[in-house]
Amino acid sequence: MKVFLRESPHRAVALGTETHVLIFRHSTSSVHSKQGSTTSLQEGAVPKCIVEFSPWEGMDMKDYRSLPSLDIKGTLGLVTIGNDVFLCVVNDSKRAATVRPGETVQQIRSVEFHCLSRPDYDHLLNTQVNPFPTDDLDSDGFDQYGHKEPMLEHPCMALKKLLSGGSFYYSTDFDLTKRLQDRPADSTTVAIDSLDAGFLWNTHMIQPLVEFRSRLSDREKQALDHSGILTSAIRGFAGTVTVPASSSPARVSHSGFPSNMTLISRLSCRRAGTRFNARGIDDDGNVANFVETETIFCTDQLCFSYIQCRGSVPLFWEQQSGLPGQQKIQVTRSAEATKPAFDRHFEALSRAYGDVFIVDLLSDEKPQESQLVRLYEDQVRHSSLNEQPEKRQESEHKHLKSITYDFHAETRGNYDAARGIRRHIVDSAVAFDYFLTEDTTETIFHNGRKSSVYGQNEVLKQNGIFRTNCLDCLDRTNVVQTNLSEMMLEMFLTQQGENRPTSDFWARHGMLWADNGDTLSKIYTGTGALKSSYTRSGKSSFAGMIADVRKSAQRLYINNFEDKGRQNTIDMLLGRLMGQQPVNLYDPINDWVTTEVSRRAGEFTSSEQISIWIGTFNLNGKSTGVAEDLSPWLCPKTESQQSLPEIYGVAFQEIVDLDVQQIMSTDPHRRQIWEDAVRKTLNDNAKRCKSEDYVLLRGGQLVGASLSIFVKSSVLPFIKNVEGAVKKTGMSGMAGNKGAVAVRMEYADTSICLVTAHLAAGFANYQERNQDYRTINEGLRFQRERSIEDHKTVIWFGDFNYRIGMNNERARQLIDARDLGTLYENDQLNIQMVHGMTFPHYSETTPSFMPTYKFNLGTDEYDTSEKARIPAWTDRILTRGDNLRQLHYDSAPLRFSDHRPVWGLFKCTVSVVDQAKKDNISSELYEKRRQVVGDHTANYKGDDSDDESLNGYDSVEPGLPPASSDRRKWWLDNVMPARSTVKPPSNRHAPNPARPSNPFSPTPEPDWVKVEKPEAPPSRPSSIYSNISQASQAKSESARSDVPPRSLPPPPTPQEHAPMRPPRPVTFGGHPNNGKVHLKQTLRKPAPPPKPNKPNLLRGDSNMSAASVKSMQPPPDVRKSSYVSSNATNNLSFPPPPRIATVGSMETSRTQSPAPQPPPPRRKAAPAAETTSTPSLPPRRATAGLMDEGEAQELQNWQPLKPQ
Repeated sequence: MKVFLRESPHRAVALGTETHVLIFRHSTSSVHSKQGSTTSLQEGAVPKCIVEFSPWEGMDMKDYRSLPSLDIKGTLGLVTIGNDVFLCVVNDSKRAATVRPGETVQQIRSVEFHCLSRPDYDHLLNTQVNPFPTDDLDSDGFDQYGHKEPMLEHPCMALKKLLSGGSFYYSTDFDLTKRLQDRPADSTTVAIDSLDAGFLWNTHMIQPLVEFRSRLSDREKQALDHSGILTSAIRGFAGTVTVPASSSPARVSHSGFPSNMTLISRLSCRRAGTRFNARGIDDDGNVANFVETETIFCTDQLCFSYIQCRGSVPLFWEQQSGLPGQQKIQVTRSAEATKPAFDRHFEALSRAYGDVFIVDLLSDEKPQESQLVRLYEDQVRHSSLNEQPEKRQESEHKHLKSITYDFHAETRGNYDAARGIRRHIVDSAVAFDYFLTEDTTETIFHNGRKSSVYGQNEVLKQNGIFRTNCLDCLDRTNVVQTNLSEMMLEMFLTQQGENRPTSDFWARHGMLWADNGDTLSKIYTGTGALKSSYTRSGKSSFAGMIADVRKSAQRLYINNFEDKGRQNTIDMLLGRLMGQQPVNLYDPINDWVTTEVSRRAGEFTSSEQISIWIGTFNLNGKSTGVAEDLSPWLCPKTESQQSLPEIYGVAFQEIVDLDVQQIMSTDPHRRQIWEDAVRKTLNDNAKRCKSEDYVLLRGGQLVGASLSIFVKSSVLPFIKNVEGAVKKTGMSGMAGNKGAVAVRMEYADTSICLVTAHLAAGFANYQERNQDYRTINEGLRFQRERSIEDHKTVIWFGDFNYRIGMNNERARQLIDARDLGTLYENDQLNIQMVHGMTFPHYSETTPSFMPTYKFNLGTDEYDTSEKARIPAWTDRILTRGDNLRQLHYDSAPLRFSDHRPVWGLFKCTVSVVDQAKKDNISSELYEKRRQVVGDHTANYKGDDSDDESLNGYDSVEPGLPPASSDRRKWWLDNVMPARSTVKPPSNRHAPNPARPSNPFSPTPEPDWVKVEKPEAPPSRPSSIYSNISQASQAKSESARSDVPPRSLPPPPTPQEHAPMRPPRPVTFGGHPNNGKVHLKQTLRKPAPPPKPNKPNLLRGDSNMSAASVKSMQPPPDVRKSSYVSSNATNNLSFPPPPRIATVGSMETSRTQSPAPQPPPPRRKAAPAAETTSTPSLPPRRATAGLMDEGEAQELQNWQPLKPQ
């Protein structure tokens, strides 16, 4: 993988693999984070980059040059610093761990930051051959050119040092953010959108690329994932030690290949920080220094995994840095104010891992630590996980347990004494189990050929976790967690029948944990862990004590002088600094294509029907039925069945005897025996029907409950994303005698979830059964936090233990009378579902078979023992989904248990996507969009780039206009104003000017206001040059004699004869005593015609557009004279009236130039005595408000000038 750079005409950076290239180009425009938009990166603005992902064949890369640095490993994402955008790439790494064959973990050793917005920092990149040149040094090693200006430091130098420090890891083979139990073994690529954001340290930088990936087509997503360009980084530790075959326990074969022991620690980024800057908990329930540590041991066929975690005391507390004795602890919130955050923290742990056991290592002898101990214990007692419902005993409902183990008091310097904690936690450790898988090989017959299918079988799942803490969660915690890991490995090896491993095995185990402790301590405090010499060698020494003193002194300096800068760099990496915004990535082609393809889904999606057989059987712990014929249950004869079902879901309850020892752990051997019996029965029937063999798709077990999914070998290509999950409910989740096992899959493009459950027993405990359903439905989670309800098709089946609510005698009488309707009306499950108390939105076909519980063994007679159990339908099948149709619902006559097996046959409609047709449509849309966009992509080479015209090209919803930008406005169509289609309620309504300009702003103002308009005059002049405002006509009256003369003439009165008026604006002179006005005629030149094809939208005072004046004839020229006679102007047309102006300010006439001319100079009016020969105008009533100075008069009895 290489980095390519293009400097002109637009700077762009590309990451190229052997097949594809990912191009980034910074856009000069930006998107405002709150409202509106801006074209520069101002405060609150989000920088925008255009991105393009394409094969090499379709890209023109001749203007790019390859940077001379080493091959890069991928990109961590984009980050903004100031006004610049930087692309972070990993340019050096080394292999740190190998979990399983083909699953490697890489340690990041060096990164580079390439600026997308400008080339100012290119010379600071470490791309030269010799990073330490000596050209400027003399023979003695001194600078021969004297003092130089200090070199500009790269803005990302602090981030570069942080990411290159050796505490960050990534993997291109699997999802490193998830434990082994939560990720599928057959995944070949890392889906960047499914990563756990709590442990993904480059979430802020990679999130824009994740969103960009989500808008790609499925084919392009796979290409991007396979390219390995997008890199997910965790922080913590990863290491593997090789265990020779001679020292490796739990091996099946003697091939001589070694085993691997791996340790992975994932540090949470939710509340990341340094020692004294990050303490306690926040309001979201995140704690400081939270680390999930996984011990993995893989042999030739088995793979063991065990998870434990550490984290700061989940209270609101702070501690100031300083000298020893001055680092006082301060609790900042009361117990009542702390409880919500405390409950959020442990509820999140419970959802992720199951039940939680707290191991508190704080000291009761130190006053400050003892204060935290008391508050911690009080919060645990009142935790929401330990709330006790009515009619339940206290011991039955503790999902959160704790122990306070004073490490210093118990060990007194002898760290071997820390093993004494085992006796306090061993019972919970057995109940929590561990995760175990086993490689399997299955031989099947397909199309007459014998073939082998390889897979992994999940034997056990971990369903609880130990949470360990001390004050810093470093030194004491590391010692205790090492002991816990060792204890669980011993438990695993004992159950495998292995003797105690050799000392070499445990020495390698201790070395891993010592390296892990040093790395985590350096991240949090800046130095290695204390007591690491004991963890590494298994014994204390004087040299180890001296090393601990030295580390303590180093911590004192670092915490007081360096932690502030380290904390600021961490916040910058996580995007938490004030004003720091993620980059907005935009792909003008694929973003549009993805939207259009989803709209046309009906063109490439079809429906098909498959058959699903579902069966449940409570074995009552009997294994004798394995040898019996299971075909009456598994292969019933049905008239409607045309072919064998594609999917079989087979569930067993009480597959083992549920004694005290069995309910705390799971024995997978019994399930494997029953799976072999079921597969044999199915394949024998397939041979008789001349059909293909069935294969075991996936199996799961929770102590006595098991679920096995068998499918036809021919449908395997249609099935993907198969996952399993379990949820305990017995003894509040501590025991597995009650609970659920679930398997989900995607058949074609339809999600299917099958859940088998064994709920609480007892006639009167129907409320507990309701609670068990809610616990399973809410607590059982698959990968990506999928719940049961997130699937289109859901089928629950198992021993639900709901009874018939009537006395024994009455129930047996109805059974003898075969009155199943009355029995069903009194069925507890039916009643609870009708009242919405359990299984909402699920349905069940009314049973047409007799109650399935409880029978005398080997007979069809109901229970005749002393307990005389009331017959009941305890074994049920419930469904949810509009694509399911049930064909059969019956029981089978197998008599070796006190239950009867129940089965159901369903027709399921699944959606099938024609991928070829979808790809064709996507390609057509791509080409169509490419023609519209042209070259305006990330690889654009034009001199000016109109990026604004691409962003928001289409409307966000049908019926809405496209989004506007600074260059594109939806209300302008080809630079012409859009024509409004909104009509007022009446002619007397107008838009309300008091409403805000933003139509979405809340306001009490109405949209329209009613305007009273004056009545129009009875008639108006025929000449188009007499278009005068109607308001002036309505107000024409005789002027008062004491009002100064008006400088402009008003509109004429149609019924009166007015004297001749000159065609240009005139100046009126008068005297306040006589009221006479003298007219001065001026010449008016005709206006030039408007230029063609350029309509002018500006409107003049005549309320007529310039474009509409083309057909007008200009007014004729009139000779200038001192006055105008009324007899000489009878045939003249009236010119357009001048604009109303203030006294002394007149509007100039139109000239041949379209540009406006400055107004003429002010002239004083001539005295009245000198102009007695001019006709006078009658006075008019003064109208207030029309003139700026209130000196206007209106004219009466005058006529317009007319041409001769």
